[in-house]
Amino acid sequence: AVAYALAVVYPAAGNIGGGGFMTLRTPDGHAVFIDFREHAPLAATATMFQDAKGAVIPNLSILGWKAVGVPGTVAGMDLVLHRWGHLTRRQVMAPAIALARDGFVLGEGDVQLLDTSTADFARDPQARRIFLRPDGSRLQAGDRLVQADLARTLSLIARDGADAFYRGPIAADIVRASQAGGGILQLADFRSYAPRILAPLTCTYRGYHIDTAPPPSGGGVALCEILNILSGYDMGRLGLHTAPAIQREVEAMRHAYADRQDLGDPAFVHNPVQHLIDPAYAAQVRAGIPTDHALSSAALRPGEAQPEKTETTQFSVIDRKGMAISVTYTLNGWFGAKVIGGGTGMFMNDEMDDFSSRPGVPNMFGIVGSQANAVAPGKTPLSSMSPTILSRGGRPVMVIGSPGGSRIPTIVLSAILGVVDYGLDIQQAIDLPRIHEQWQPTHVEVEQGALSDAVAATLKREGYDIAPHAPWGVAEGILVGAPRLGTGKPGDGRYYG
Repeated sequence: AVAYALAVVYPAAGNIGGGGFMTLRTPDGHAVFIDFREHAPLAATATMFQDAKGAVIPNLSILGWKAVGVPGTVAGMDLVLHRWGHLTRRQVMAPAIALARDGFVLGEGDVQLLDTSTADFARDPQARRIFLRPDGSRLQAGDRLVQADLARTLSLIARDGADAFYRGPIAADIVRASQAGGGILQLADFRSYAPRILAPLTCTYRGYHIDTAPPPSGGGVALCEILNILSGYDMGRLGLHTAPAIQREVEAMRHAYADRQDLGDPAFVHNPVQHLIDPAYAAQVRAGIPTDHALSSAALRPGEAQPEKTETTQFSVIDRKGMAISVTYTLNGWFGAKVIGGGTGMFMNDEMDDFSSRPGVPNMFGIVGSQANAVAPGKTPLSSMSPTILSRGGRPVMVIGSPGGSRIPTIVLSAILGVVDYGLDIQQAIDLPRIHEQWQPTHVEVEQGALSDAVAATLKREGYDIAPHAPWGVAEGILVGAPRLGTGKPGDGRYYG
């Protein structure tokens, strides 16, 4: 219900034309990971975003129909509802259908998001008709946004399930629009799509069991590797955002992000996951981390990190029976590829941009893309999305996740450290000003208020390049039993977040 409603009221990133990940933990303690991420079309090739000379064509993987991967959201939601849901599809989708059919009044925040893509809406006939005024001017706060086409699409899904999307009129409409717009989607892409049920990636931290995202996400691997490294330090004693604590966090981040670069879709590449999340490996890394100066990123490995969009959506849910769900899903960039799927009323993703457009060959900046994340038919691009659940004694304790692109693992990390090591309540941990280092580029990004002047000066003396940055991520978290750990009974049915 939340996912479908967000597709209506948050069209910039909430979606049915995109995909994502879900970590789910049943009341009896069984955890699963649902991969409903987009796939590359069957006609995709490793060089599809390059010109005849092998140079990457600007914006081809970002805007328009060639940027669109096969959507997975509807298949993922339908699978979860069928396997674990208690309501009918019509009941679950009724609020979203009503919101699309009857419309909702735009607030200032809604308009600010729409304004990021006004020029793009004007270029797509369907988007122009829905998301601009009849005279072509932008919508204003107080306007009612009615999405009749999307209401019809949602009604078809409510009636016929995922088949309506993947084997019925919705797929046909999307394919026609793709072909008319120079895209490569075909009906076979939709008929062959299926979400994957995988085992979550698991690790432990300070006695808490963690279920998080396995490949094709690199986020869970990075999160667990960082936590394993930090488990060897007394972070609580070092202190919240002190120079020694930040220095250890940054070096753990640097190693984990360097290690995740060769990860990819497990159906296509071998991922050394168990090695990377092995506590023995973390101990080896920790032994090489200095405590008084910065390591060189280039010394860890050459290359550059694959950039990722930050415009993603997260929601966390626990029901009265203890079913815990963390969901991160996305169109990739705001409003995806900036095209509407024919008469469906939905924005299509630009997830093809998450692949390496030119793997193995330096670009004009000397950046080498990862071969493990090269485009291939039916392949899922690497992601950092990290929907995560912490449990202890067989009961869920914390559900957490966030949008934020490549910063997602460190956003989730910040919340976990805040709650587990520093005794913050869940809201304080989420609101905590964040730091981020991802191996490349080599600077440490810091939100305002994250570092005192004295701590920043110490880190600079130790060789760290401190880069102030606007706030990032919108973490969504729930703590079970009490607003902070140690002040209530875990799993007692009271939820805070």
